[in-house]
Amino acid sequence: MKKALSAAALLLVALAGCGDVDEGPSGTSGGGKGGGGTLTVFAAASLTETFTALGKEFERAHQGAKVRFNFGGSSTLAQQITQGAPADVFASANPATMKTVTDAGDAAGTPRIFTRNRLVIAVPADNPGKVAAVGDLARPGLKVVLCAVQVPCGAAAKTALGAAGVEVRPVSREKDVKAVLTKVGLGEADAGLVYRTDAKAAGGRVRAIEFPEAAKAVNDYPIVEVAEAPNAALAKEFIALVLGGRGRAALAGAGFEAP
Repeated sequence: MKKALSAAALLLVALAGCGDVDEGPSGTSGGGKGGGGTLTVFAAASLTETFTALGKEFERAHQGAKVRFNFGGSSTLAQQITQGAPADVFASANPATMKTVTDAGDAAGTPRIFTRNRLVIAVPADNPGKVAAVGDLARPGLKVVLCAVQVPCGAAAKTALGAAGVEVRPVSREKDVKAVLTKVGLGEADAGLVYRTDAKAAGGRVRAIEFPEAAKAVNDYPIVEVAEAPNAALAKEFIALVLGGRGRAALAGAGFEAP
């Protein structure tokens, strides 16, 4: 059972950062597969571009349906779900965060791993800090930003830096990977650890530097229907899209790895 909290208040909090994807054909309902209604997907920030594209495809295939996303740090999203925020689907950037939801009894069924991601060093396009390898991140005076340790990108950074034997004193820890990427892209930091997919999505705003220790901290991404989902039928079909060939192709095109 959902926690006895005000659903209306939680909806305002959880969906404050949501974005609706473009609506499908107007004035229709029930004509497409799964019928109409609103599907609410809570997803890790690193899935923003790929899931937004898949959401538009989903709407085209489901006349009258609308997909609403809440992108953010996985730990924050998991907390919102366990506190009763209305959601249909949860896609996390690591199994540990998903476990928060499953342990609370807020998952309908067993989560499935649908993709993987790994870290890179992101630097501004002109690389003012002259960063070439992970060891450079420990250089005095270099401004490095990392994700907060409680979110998956922060946990992965801790593991990767530990494997490299590098101690970094970040100038800030951010709420999610997109916030790290923004600071690097704006030149407010000399470097940051972000997912490979986020660096690719940033285009020419940043440069990505691969480092071997990232292989020690590859993140598996699980997805699940949320228990008592307001629109369980659409939730199942969206998960099927993500797990299917079209979803795999979209993820691969964004730089994600097969599970």
